[in-house]
Amino acid sequence: MSKVSYYTAEGLKKLREELNKLKDIERPKASQAIAEARDKGDLSENAEYDAAKEAQGMLEMKISKMEDTLANARVIDESQLDTSKVLALSIVKIKNQTNGMEMTYTLVAESEADLASGKISVNSPIGKGLLGKSVGDVAKIQVPNGIIKFDILEISR
Repeated sequence: MSKVSYYTAEGLKKLREELNKLKDIERPKASQAIAEARDKGDLSENAEYDAAKEAQGMLEMKISKMEDTLANARVIDESQLDTSKVLALSIVKIKNQTNGMEMTYTLVAESEADLASGKISVNSPIGKGLLGKSVGDVAKIQVPNGIIKFDILEISR
């Protein structure tokens, strides 16, 4: 059984668009590649045919996985979320106690994570460590090189 994943409306739309692209564009390309390789003769010694079949298998597996993810996806209604605690889709301003550096992150589903735009996964070590914390709390987060302490400065949507 698959686990439920939570998405923003925008993230779910991107996932659907990517799935449609795979089904409508990539799947016909894979079938065409197999047909072209098949037309080249003896299938027992045709590496091009084997490669095309393997690529099609990988594509079908990816499509199946995405369909499963979409079937278990839920859109989060941001207007119903509590801003007193850090939850998925919270925008959290934190301060590293060691170096005094302040950072702002948005906690999102794993598939929407993008560190360059300040979006971290709720499943990442920092994301997990921040969940459930309130303003004024100290989050002690285990990272590969030890424990980092962050002050929770602000929580918003």
